[in-house]
Amino acid sequence: MNVSARFIAVFLLPASILYVLFFLFPIAQTMYTSLFDWSGIGKDMTFIGLKNYSELLHDALFIKNMTNTLIIWIFGGVMIFGLAFMFTAMLNSGMRGQRFLRGMIFLPNVIATVALTTLWRYIYNPRFGLLNSFLKLIGLKKLGRTPWTAPDTIFWAMLIALIWIHVGFYLVLLMAGTDKIPFEFYEAARIDGANQFQVFALITIPLLWDVITIAIIYWSIAALKIFEFPFAFSGTHVVAPETYTAAVYLYIMGFWNSRLGYGSAIGVFMLLSVIAIVVILRRVMRREVIQY
Repeated sequence: MNVSARFIAVFLLPASILYVLFFLFPIAQTMYTSLFDWSGIGKDMTFIGLKNYSELLHDALFIKNMTNTLIIWIFGGVMIFGLAFMFTAMLNSGMRGQRFLRGMIFLPNVIATVALTTLWRYIYNPRFGLLNSFLKLIGLKKLGRTPWTAPDTIFWAMLIALIWIHVGFYLVLLMAGTDKIPFEFYEAARIDGANQFQVFALITIPLLWDVITIAIIYWSIAALKIFEFPFAFSGTHVVAPETYTAAVYLYIMGFWNSRLGYGSAIGVFMLLSVIAIVVILRRVMRREVIQY
């Protein structure tokens, strides 16, 4: 090993040690725990092999919660990126107050999750909430009496709030990418007679492809492990788990129901799901790098 390689290794060693201690070791320990029937307290661990995973595949409640997670990932992702692209096109059209609007859209990302859930619970309140009051004001009195946080509608009400929260973050990512695209490309396209949609579809999207890929992968990881907002929005007092995601179910089974072995199996399943989705997305979205 030459001097340069040793010098690099010295600087990489602390980070490598931390990576092993706080990432690889907990993963290995979780995989090991998932093979046992263990409450998480004491040393009374019973080895059961893959029975936790077998139970997981037949657990109707877990399947329901995993379905909720997939709906958030797919449907929520389509809405989030659709709105983020729309706002990106609007803010790049030369309209006034771009920085103010960008900051307002991003604002939910700097507010505590519990505060956001409290805000949306008040918005959805069936008696004096902002949403029902607005619907009554415009004459939709029947719709204005809708109990948005009832078991039949609470998941979709929560999903709307999640979309509102996350749009700003991905808007900022896309805007950061568009700021690096040379203005001459847009100017040449407009001289050639391209309209706003053609400019966005044929210039902005191709030159933003790397940013879009990273953003979609990041959203996939975030959606599959989403926990704070659903847990705080519904609360553990809700009997029917309409808003529970896989991460919420992991917490409930592992710590509330004292089945840490089963909860660990859920965690391993989620980890493998994230790895599989990221690998597939990277292969599907692979494109030739465009230099500009």
